[in-house]
Amino acid sequence: QVQLVESGGGLVQAGDSLRLSCAASGNTFSSTTMGWFRQAPGKEREFVAAISASGINTVHAGSVKGRFTISRDNAKNTVYLQMNSLKPEDTAVYYCAAKVSGADNVYILNYAYWGQGTQVTVSS
Repeated sequence: QVQLVESGGGLVQAGDSLRLSCAASGNTFSSTTMGWFRQAPGKEREFVAAISASGINTVHAGSVKGRFTISRDNAKNTVYLQMNSLKPEDTAVYYCAAKVSGADNVYILNYAYWGQGTQVTVSS
């Protein structure tokens, strides 16, 4: 069982930066691919970024590439999402998740453990 707790969300203005953190419990973190997803009101949850267990390989959604960066610290059981140049369309609840199956790091159903989410609101 993996428990995930996100933090770092808030209300910011367009162009600002935020760093989200996700603290994981358990002893399997360092062998688990982790992902960030987001869900805006009235929309489906969508992929944002993922990082391999070692941290060497990352993938980012096209809508955030060049602005967001996923990283992890296995010594701290924590995954991060650095968000720069935020836009109003980035407003959403952001969730971290642990991948448990499949090869596709973008596919939401490959993730089984989810945090409670943290709200990010970007004003124009």
